[in-house]
Amino acid sequence: MAAMLRHAAAAAAALLAVAVVCADGASTFYSSDPNLGSARVVFQTNFGDIEFGFFPHVAPKTVDHIFKLVRLGCYNTNHIFRVDKGFVAQVAAVVGGRTAPMNEEQKREAEKTIVGEFSSVKHVRGILSMGRHSDPDSGGSSFSFLLGDAPHLDGQYAVFGRVTKGDDTLRKLERLPTRREGIFVMPIERIDILSTYYYDIDMESCEAEKSILRRRLSESASEVERWRRKCFA
Repeated sequence: MAAMLRHAAAAAAALLAVAVVCADGASTFYSSDPNLGSARVVFQTNFGDIEFGFFPHVAPKTVDHIFKLVRLGCYNTNHIFRVDKGFVAQVAAVVGGRTAPMNEEQKREAEKTIVGEFSSVKHVRGILSMGRHSDPDSGGSSFSFLLGDAPHLDGQYAVFGRVTKGDDTLRKLERLPTRREGIFVMPIERIDILSTYYYDIDMESCEAEKSILRRRLSESASEVERWRRKCFA
C-alpha cells in the first residue's frame, strides 16, 4: 500500500508541477509584453512559419477585423508582396492578393475599412502595423511585420500585435533578391501564404499533459481505494 500511496502522491505532485510550469510560463510570457492577448495566428509560408499575437486593448477594432479575416481563411493563398530589409515585410490586401477566389462572406469582410486606432505603442522590430492610404481610416486587410525600428510611423499607423515566433523566417525573407517599384522594394520570388491557422495559448497550453496526469492520478486513487477495501473489509 505504501508503494501505491507514493505513486499517487507522485502523480499529484507531477500534476501540480505542470500547473505551476504552465502558470509561470504564461506569466513570464505576458510580462515580456503586457499588451499581448492569448490568441495566436500562424501564417505558413513557402519560406517558413510566422506566428503572431494581438494587442486587443490597444487596437480592439483592428484586432477584431484582422482576426475575423483569419478565421474566414481570407489570408490563405495570399502573399507578402513587399520586403524592405530593416523596415517592413508587408502582406498584400486579400482582395487581389489571393490566388484562390473568395466566397461572398470573405469578400464582404475583406472590403471593409477600419478606423485608425493610433496609439503610443512604438514601431520596433516584430510589431504588426496596419497598412492604409492617405485617409487615416482606410485600413483594410494589408499589414506589415516590422523588420526594424521605424519611429516615423509612430502615431501614424495602427499597431495591433507583434510576432511571437518566426523571426528566423523574417530574416530569410530579408535575404531574398528584390526589385524596386516606385516606393516599394519587392521580392522577385513570390512569398506565398500557403495556409493559416489560429489557437489560444490559455485554452491549449499544457492541456494534453494535464489531462494525462489527471487520468493517472485518478487511476492511482482508484487502485489505492480498491486495495484498502480488499485488505480492511
